[in-house]
Amino acid sequence: MARLALFQGIYYLITGIWPILSIESFMAVTGPKEEIWLVRTIGMLIFFVGAGLIAAGIKKQVTAPIIIIAAGSAFGFLVVDVTYVWLDVISQVYLLDA
Repeated sequence: MARLALFQGIYYLITGIWPILSIESFMAVTGPKEEIWLVRTIGMLIFFVGAGLIAAGIKKQVTAPIIIIAAGSAFGFLVVDVTYVWLDVISQVYLLDA
């Protein structure tokens, strides 16, 4: 569980910081966005969830709350990504995230 938390945390850390550091390259891959502030807000949240998962993984303290956060966020992204790609609202590149 610790290794899984660490890997998921690294992935979230990278994907979360990307729109913060370079919204232009993020939009070049994922498509144009109207609400840049919202993209950056979600990016910041993902970044800090990732940081928490990394800390739990390193300390090998993957408790029930950490599992809920990890599984819940992964499930939430899966549902949103698949739903909005299917509705043709977001780019199919989001299926890689799902």
